[in-house]
Amino acid sequence: MPAEARAIRPFSLCRSWMFVPGADEALLKQAASCGADVLIQELEDFTPPERRGAARLLAKDTYDAWRGVGAIAAVRINPLSGDGHDDLAAAMEGRPDIVALPKVRHTGHILELDEAVSEHENRLGIAAGTTKLLPNVESAEGLVNALAIATASERVIGCLLASEDLAADLGAERLPDCCELDYARQRFLIECRAADIIAVDCPFTWADTDGVVADAKRARRWGYRAKSAVSLGHALLINTVFTPGSEDVDAAERIVATFEAAKAAESANVELDGSLLEVPTYTAAKRLLERAAAFRKFETG
Repeated sequence: MPAEARAIRPFSLCRSWMFVPGADEALLKQAASCGADVLIQELEDFTPPERRGAARLLAKDTYDAWRGVGAIAAVRINPLSGDGHDDLAAAMEGRPDIVALPKVRHTGHILELDEAVSEHENRLGIAAGTTKLLPNVESAEGLVNALAIATASERVIGCLLASEDLAADLGAERLPDCCELDYARQRFLIECRAADIIAVDCPFTWADTDGVVADAKRARRWGYRAKSAVSLGHALLINTVFTPGSEDVDAAERIVATFEAAKAAESANVELDGSLLEVPTYTAAKRLLERAAAFRKFETG
């Protein structure tokens, strides 16, 4: 199928958000087959300053290739106080779907980026507002300002929580069980949910596949529907965790059927397997079924 005919996944169904070193041409090409829903050319931490010029030259062909396999093409530029403006000018030539900005501490960072992106859209003849933004929260200041950051621009499609920089800023001891960031991750999710945007969980930065699955499942239990990653091998594992499985669907269908049958019979209480079913449980089950149906519709065309 020609690249232009590939269906682009809705942002709401994007589960895995993969960072790829921006100057590694071989890895950028390999990333196209890793299965990630969103691929991010990483021009900040993963690209040394002396290689950023070469990385920028790869942007357009890279984004075209990624979109050709149905992935959303994104770029993470440097802070605008550093190399960010040069990164953005080059990346916009490739028309990225999303621009991620690291180390966002307050709304001013997003307003400045919004203005810069608007200028490039106008320069390149890109429809105004097409390019979305993904603020990266990496500090205590950014976390307490997360709701304001998330609502600073209509371009903001979601926010992403960092792990290593945030742990360092907090003075937390970083361990593979990731418990040191539990509160930050839960608070971040609440802030994003209040803003009605996508909360992208922090990456699991160890190679352990069992570890990334366990970490993703914990995030899913809290309410996350998306997770970032730095290892290509983690993409499909994350996708599996954040896609409603057959057992999840079966359980949700039982809840919905039981609840609706009881209400039709005007029963005062609704029980299933010895437990009371309340409206929030019914609503959550309906939401899961709607999400599962959305995945099926997208995958089958």
